[in-house]
Amino acid sequence: MPSKTTAGAARTALPIPEEVSPVLTPFTLNGAFSPEDCDRIIELAQSRPLDEAGLVKNVADPAIRRAELAWLDERPGAEWVMDRIVETVARANREAFDFALTDFAESAQVARYGAERAGHFGWHSDIGAGAVAARRKLTMVVQLSEPSSYEGGILEVWPDGNVRQAAAARGAATIFPSFHLHRVTPVTAGERWSLTIWAHGPAFR
Repeated sequence: MPSKTTAGAARTALPIPEEVSPVLTPFTLNGAFSPEDCDRIIELAQSRPLDEAGLVKNVADPAIRRAELAWLDERPGAEWVMDRIVETVARANREAFDFALTDFAESAQVARYGAERAGHFGWHSDIGAGAVAARRKLTMVVQLSEPSSYEGGILEVWPDGNVRQAAAARGAATIFPSFHLHRVTPVTAGERWSLTIWAHGPAFR
C-alpha cells in the first residue's frame, strides 16, 4: 500500500499544460477503457465484499484514507483487465516516460470512495520502504465512474510547485511517476470508483 507522505497546505489545482514534460505532469490516455469495460470492472469488484483501505502494513487511518478496496487478482474472470493494463502502461511509457520497467509485482486495485464517509486519500507518494513498493516506477489510475455521478473526489497530482488535476472523463487513464505526491479530495455526493496499478522496475539512476 502507498506510504504516508505529507505536503503542507493544499494548492489550487491547475489544468495540465501540453508543453510540460510528462515527468513533471500527469500523462493522460483518454478512452483507455470503454464505458462497458468500466461497468465490468466495477461489477468484478462488487462480486465479493470490499475490504477497508489501509496504509503501510494494512494499518488503517481514516484521517488519511477512507475508502473500500477490491484486489482484482482475487476476483475470478478479471484476467482481461490485466491484459488491458499491460497494453495501456506500455503505450504510455513509450509515448511519455521511457522508464526501465520490468513487471507488475502487485495486483490491480479497485477503490470506492463514498460520500457517506467522505471518502478520500490525503497527500502521499506511492514509492514506499518495502521491497516491492520501493520498485514502483509508474502509477496508473483509471477513472471508472461517470464524473456526473459524484461530487468532490478529484485526483490531484503535485509533481512540482503546481498541483495538477487529473482527467475526470470515464475510462481515462492518468499515468505519472510513482514518486509524485497525489491525493483524492473528499467525495461529498455520490461515489467514485477508480482502478489503480503500479509498474515496477530497477532503481532510478
